[in-house]
Amino acid sequence: MTRCSRIVTPLLKRLVRLGCRVDDRQIARVPWQGPLILLGNHINTLDAPLLYSHFLPRPVIAYAKVETWDNPLFAFLFNMWEAIPLRRGEADVMALRQGLAALEAGRMLAIFPEGTRSGDGRLRRAHPGVVMLALHSGAPLLPVAHHGGETLGRNLRRLRRTDVHIEVGRPFYLDAHGAAVTRQVRQRMADEAMYQLAALLPPGYRGHYADLAAASEAYLRFPEGSGSNLRS
Repeated sequence: MTRCSRIVTPLLKRLVRLGCRVDDRQIARVPWQGPLILLGNHINTLDAPLLYSHFLPRPVIAYAKVETWDNPLFAFLFNMWEAIPLRRGEADVMALRQGLAALEAGRMLAIFPEGTRSGDGRLRRAHPGVVMLALHSGAPLLPVAHHGGETLGRNLRRLRRTDVHIEVGRPFYLDAHGAAVTRQVRQRMADEAMYQLAALLPPGYRGHYADLAAASEAYLRFPEGSGSNLRS
């Protein structure tokens, strides 16, 4: 973490807390060392300051769309946080390599498989990019969901604070079990991972993954002593 980040990020946390009541008790479940892929949902512009500031003292590196750097303020913040620019809609090999390097260095890397903000908090279907990152790195995935922030704009206009809840699940690995990782297999693996995330959310937020009974775990592997988030 840079000196600038040590100053700015805690201040940003205070700013977030001015507008939000954040229930972050479950963050204590996050491992504080070792490579980790944080699998998150993407609602609005609150996501980045919320996660970056509330995971302190462990820093987060995240993917962000390359267009983010067009805004000088966002460019400053995301450079400070060492975010990785991602070109959406194409196979961004450079972004994959940077993500793998971060994981090899034992960092925590956040990825939002929906690819864009939902706005309403309901999950959209995942893009499969997270699959290659997980398979190549061998790093565990940790589902971390938040909800409530979709009402932030409306509440600010009414001078009300927003209740935001951060939910942390159990870690798991993606495992192809020696099978060919075709496009269809990648999508199924991404969907299985997203059901683990959806299980942390209240039913109204699960969106594309609302039917937990349809979830499968054929390509998931859970650490010994742990278990599926679908049965928590």
